[in-house]
Amino acid sequence: MALTAVPDPKPARPWVAHKFGGTSVADADRIAAVARLLLARADSERQVVVVSAMKGATDALLDLAARAAARDPSWRERAEALARRHREAAHALLGSRETALHAEIEAEFTGLGELLHAMALLGTAPGAASDFVAGLGEVLSARLLVAHLRHLGRSVEMLDAREVLVVRHGELGAAVEWPETERRLADWRAHHPADCIVVTGFIARDRDGHATTLGRNGSDYSGAIFGALFDAAAIEIWTDVDGVLSADPRLVPEAELVPELTYAEACELAYFGAKVIHPQTMQPAIARGIPIRIRNTFNPAHPGSLIRASASREPPVKGVTAIGDLAIVSVEGTGMIGVPGTAERVFSALHRAGISVVMISQGSSEHSICCAVSARESRRAVEELREAFARELERGQIEAVAAEPGIGVLAIVGEGMAGTPGVAARLFDALARAGINVRAIAQGASERNISVAIAERDVPRALRAAHAGFWLSALTLSVGVVGPGLVGSALVEQLRAAAPRLRESANLDLRVRAIANSRHLLTDDRALDLSDWRAALAGAPPGDLERFAAHVAAPHLPHAVIIDCSASSAVADRYAEWLAAGIHVITPNKQAGSGPRARYAAIRDAQRARGARFRYEATVGAGLPVISTLRDLVDTGDEILAVEGIFSGTLAYLFNRYDGREPFSALVADARARGYTEPDPRDDLSGIDVGRKLAILAREIGMDLELDEVAIESLVPAALAGVGKDEFLARLAELDAPMAARLDAARASGQVLRYVARLDVAAGRASVGLVALPGDHAFAHIRLTDNVVQFTTRRYRDNPLVVQGPGAGPEVTAAGVFADLLRVAAALGARI
Repeated sequence: MALTAVPDPKPARPWVAHKFGGTSVADADRIAAVARLLLARADSERQVVVVSAMKGATDALLDLAARAAARDPSWRERAEALARRHREAAHALLGSRETALHAEIEAEFTGLGELLHAMALLGTAPGAASDFVAGLGEVLSARLLVAHLRHLGRSVEMLDAREVLVVRHGELGAAVEWPETERRLADWRAHHPADCIVVTGFIARDRDGHATTLGRNGSDYSGAIFGALFDAAAIEIWTDVDGVLSADPRLVPEAELVPELTYAEACELAYFGAKVIHPQTMQPAIARGIPIRIRNTFNPAHPGSLIRASASREPPVKGVTAIGDLAIVSVEGTGMIGVPGTAERVFSALHRAGISVVMISQGSSEHSICCAVSARESRRAVEELREAFARELERGQIEAVAAEPGIGVLAIVGEGMAGTPGVAARLFDALARAGINVRAIAQGASERNISVAIAERDVPRALRAAHAGFWLSALTLSVGVVGPGLVGSALVEQLRAAAPRLRESANLDLRVRAIANSRHLLTDDRALDLSDWRAALAGAPPGDLERFAAHVAAPHLPHAVIIDCSASSAVADRYAEWLAAGIHVITPNKQAGSGPRARYAAIRDAQRARGARFRYEATVGAGLPVISTLRDLVDTGDEILAVEGIFSGTLAYLFNRYDGREPFSALVADARARGYTEPDPRDDLSGIDVGRKLAILAREIGMDLELDEVAIESLVPAALAGVGKDEFLARLAELDAPMAARLDAARASGQVLRYVARLDVAAGRASVGLVALPGDHAFAHIRLTDNVVQFTTRRYRDNPLVVQGPGAGPEVTAAGVFADLLRVAAALGARI
């Protein structure tokens, strides 16, 4: 008697295909969660549910086949362990009602045992037999889910895909025999009317009726196939992430969810390494225009990512992805130029050898063709190409066929790239700023993908740089601070306070990952907790500058910055090394800018060679824009004639107050008590610090000046220069008489005393000392601790350009350093 399908009591409900991956059905708890999810939507949709094997089950089954074929008796014990795992899941799902399900599981494993025993006797694992073994995991998962749904009262049928799905295998993988499959499914549905059908993923039969599989990612492919067969309104692929991300979160933790993308965008991302969905999976959906949604069974309320024929073109770049373990294979020779068919011969040879080409690049000169292939196939590729071009190699028309391993390919993907100027420029700019060398470039005419071949070791850094370059995530700077004294401590506190605002307003992620002093090194792989960093530093282990720099220059972060807030010449000795390694250096430490000529030249050479930034605004004038103003004058072609200034806030304070009513020694003691001087005031009174600042400005103009070529007048009497600090402080009064005499002489001619640095560019003279100035001079009326600098130039000859303001103190100096850090960030692409 012929059977007829029972009409659906709710014909308006659409079919929705659900595919659940291995993590979604990993154990009884996850299978129960899947059942709850399906039941919650049963009233609004009819459901075709494709399931994978439990997580790890397919690999375990393939291992059993390999062990049996190798006559390794351990396959029996491992098979029992796998059976026990499924029996325990059945018991957890059904309890005492598991009898029928238990019998089904036992029957499957009995059959498996017999097949494995036969493999062991034969000493081989035939392909069809291996495919049968590999597909058992999906059968077991389907039985578990069906039994649990029925236990919960849901009417459900199980469909073993091998009953209906017929495929043929070719070079492009498994292709569905659609007419035959549709005929078989129609027959099956006539005998199994249901509005909820659980289907085994991954498995099928070939045209000869042999059991086969769809290959890796086959369960996703099954989901799309059955979605198409049931004319589903949507295909939902349930996995363990919220959807398609803009980059691999293992390499770019800041990766963002892409809410919607086109089929083409998803295919490009998947081909270049995105793990959520395989391109082949989408083919049946694309053919029928069925939208695909990627969702998370662990977070089912999240809408996930929607993949469909059309989607928003914003942002222009939807994602950045990469694959590694590649090699560049190149064919080069002048004999290739203008010769038709050379490219065809290259790729025909690779095709005959079964070698897949990931990326192709050829210059318009036709002098060379290169392509990226799997590193493990590169040697064979070279052999095949040398054989194909043996005659040309012998004649010298082809000069080289070679492979270079250690290559990765990075790709940016987005439909909105088409017709948008500057996308490629932004990619190459982001990579260049991160110090990434591009070996080869490819872009299709569709403009939805730009691919670049780079060193594989650079892939993590390149991914982050490109991701941030297109504002898909914050621009991340790995920051290390050396010398957390007064200025360094103030800087760390400023960074802690400003970081959240910069992350929100400028998309800038300043990560302080290391702080070092002479005794301790505090580090964190992601970012230090700065809420109590002083205590953490005090308890940190000892370290050295090598370990410090290596940690800051983490290979997975695109940009590294070292901020030296020490006054150490030994730290300045490292600047050239750090800059040569691509680490940006920012400092208020005057040692580098005023130190030995050879060291200064090495720093500048390293900076130019690698393109790393060296910023030192705070070395002169603390937070005042002294160096930047001077640079602007020079860069715009002005001629600097002279520079004069008061560069010491300490000495400005002393001589602004010194009017004879108090001894000079009392003012020095007062300034020391206020924290205006160094612990040993001679460090200020010697004038060396001011001399260093003048040398820095001289070098900025282009003068080749050493510190010992600056005439420096010390205010410390010779008799006190060599004594200990305590004795010096006890004998401070010995400064009073000579200073009083200088003051009386200045007053007699209506002048004031100021400690001034002077640079006569034409004469090549630099001096620092105490001078008497007219009462109407610009330096005579500054505030107590102000710095002031006066630039006399060709443009500003009659009315010199003056920069004046607070030039001392930890807070303002730290602010100057912070401003340099933000300038570096802006140069790297931050929207500040």
